[in-house]
Amino acid sequence: MTHLLPPHPGLTGGPVYLDYNATTPVDPRVVEAMLPHLTDHFGNPSSTHPYGSEPRRALTAARAQVAELIGARPGEIVLTASGSEADLLALRGATLASTRTRPHIITQATEHPAILATCQALERLHDARLTVLPVDREGLVDPAALTAALDEDTVLVSVMAANNETGALQPVRELADAAHRAGALFHCDAAQAAGKIPLDVRELGADLLTVVGHKMYAPKGAAALFVRDGVRLEPVVYGGGQEHGLRAGTENVALAVALGAAARIAADDLAAGAHERIRGLRDELHHRLVDALPGRVRLNGPADRRLPNTLNIGIDGVPGHRVLDGAPRIAASTGSACHSGTHTPSPVLTAMGADPARALEAVRLSLGRWTTRDEIAAAATAIAAAATATGTTAPYTAGTR
Repeated sequence: MTHLLPPHPGLTGGPVYLDYNATTPVDPRVVEAMLPHLTDHFGNPSSTHPYGSEPRRALTAARAQVAELIGARPGEIVLTASGSEADLLALRGATLASTRTRPHIITQATEHPAILATCQALERLHDARLTVLPVDREGLVDPAALTAALDEDTVLVSVMAANNETGALQPVRELADAAHRAGALFHCDAAQAAGKIPLDVRELGADLLTVVGHKMYAPKGAAALFVRDGVRLEPVVYGGGQEHGLRAGTENVALAVALGAAARIAADDLAAGAHERIRGLRDELHHRLVDALPGRVRLNGPADRRLPNTLNIGIDGVPGHRVLDGAPRIAASTGSACHSGTHTPSPVLTAMGADPARALEAVRLSLGRWTTRDEIAAAATAIAAAATATGTTAPYTAGTR
């Protein structure tokens, strides 16, 4: 069981790490799996001589491991260098492969910038039409709104599985069914969901689905796109024909092996119920904060329909960045951006209808494989103390630090 793992060397002696949605520490078991491909097994997997055989075998095994995590077939896995690249391949690939003169793309307001910016580029550079659906106060898309937006030129709908800030889980199956009734493909960015909750591309109805390694204890630079058999895409990189001709370039075998190992460990953890352990710790953290700050803690996003590791809260009267500034032994995030000392509200919470002051109060606390009960207790104490101390200072003016 993961809660019996030895301490992670990258976390020992540092602040309590509650930013697993930003990135995860690389699991030592993943490092162990990839190391031989940085030393001994250096060959090109496309080579027919003996030096290429082990890299080629390792690529095949890694593809199978990623596929098993999401209920796909190994031949449906395309390896990429990042989630953003996988998203680009899905969106650009489907749009440019379509036969529509003005292809129509639909997404929603709280998507990751990798989706929103790519959609905007397709609109700007390839004469695509773009519809961005609103979300409700919990950050969820109404399937009826998608149905109303679909038309005969819609080629692709892209809606994430889980939001990176609030953990909100979208009604993916209903949305995919609506897209398919209109003859459109459905892409799901599962960067935050893969490895945290059970996923099956067949049950979801996804034609395309993004998986990201550094969100599930693999190194950065390793990701994959599930491409359902029969789906046509324009390649994202042209050249030697690797990755079914969709992403040319000699494969980074070490990172592929790392992604595969991470997928295998995640699948084992899910089967053992590790996500329920994390859910329990998340809820304990929430309850401790509510008890320590009565009447002041507000949950952002759904109470139930969210990732088991994600707690996004606002503490009345205290900007999130000031809470974290006052708790330096806690490593977590806010949803706001800071530019030259000026903070702007989270676009996700703004899209959910939060006013700017409320959106600036957000703190995202995301737990993971190495989170312990002692850390939860320490985090609750530190955050409550910072919020109490900050709340006694001069009134806060939105937009300033």
